[in-house]
Amino acid sequence: MSHKILVSATAPLYARFSRRLRGMFIDWVISVIVAFGALFLAIAIGNDNFSRALGFLIVGAFLLYEPVLVSYAGGTVGHYFANLKIADDHSRGNVSFLKAAARAVIKFLLGWYSFIVILATRRNQAVHDLLTRSTVQIRDPEKASPHQYITERTNFQGANMPSHWRRMAVICAYLLLVCLVLLSGLVAMLMMGFVSPRCLNGSFCSKGEQILNTMISITWLVVMAVRHQNIWRKERRDLAESGPHLLVDVKRRFCGGASADI
Repeated sequence: MSHKILVSATAPLYARFSRRLRGMFIDWVISVIVAFGALFLAIAIGNDNFSRALGFLIVGAFLLYEPVLVSYAGGTVGHYFANLKIADDHSRGNVSFLKAAARAVIKFLLGWYSFIVILATRRNQAVHDLLTRSTVQIRDPEKASPHQYITERTNFQGANMPSHWRRMAVICAYLLLVCLVLLSGLVAMLMMGFVSPRCLNGSFCSKGEQILNTMISITWLVVMAVRHQNIWRKERRDLAESGPHLLVDVKRRFCGGASADI
């Protein structure tokens, strides 16, 4: 039986993080190819004025790449090849240029941390999606597999659920606690000599310190994602009638299964 029977023909299909990661990787490859191509061209021409003009052109292209393509085509080249599109919450069409630009700036400033909240949202939205009221959806459902998307989660709604403010307060409390733990860990590593003051100040980090920083960042992302999920599960577990549905939802989200009831 085809997976297309499981979802409504008109229901938006929201991309999972793995699919979004594929699109970002494609865009990164394109940017690397363009940057090195421009560098080789500048070296081959050997003219300062040409190199300067080419540099400004490449920087401008990088700055406008995502806002222009997202607003006019619904997504970047990476989004297209990953079968994704960016949709506006209100119009259901492409986001405006200003929204696309704001979305790109927020994503650039927050980096990977923008994706921490994905598991705690109904439509797999990152922070830059939430702030610009946009979603990342499957462009062509006929080409999508069940593990590439979810439908809107409805198990976070209902009269028995805690208020949004209460859930937000709990999440913020956990975020603050984890930040304090990380700060204490950094101080401890500084005192034990694992990290130098120059590295903490952003001046210079050795290879070992760079690897350690990367490991800490990845660990922080994983902890945040798991912590957010556990908060939702704990709140839901207090409601005996809805508990089993949440466990099914968690399993599907982590195992990649599609569902028509979430």
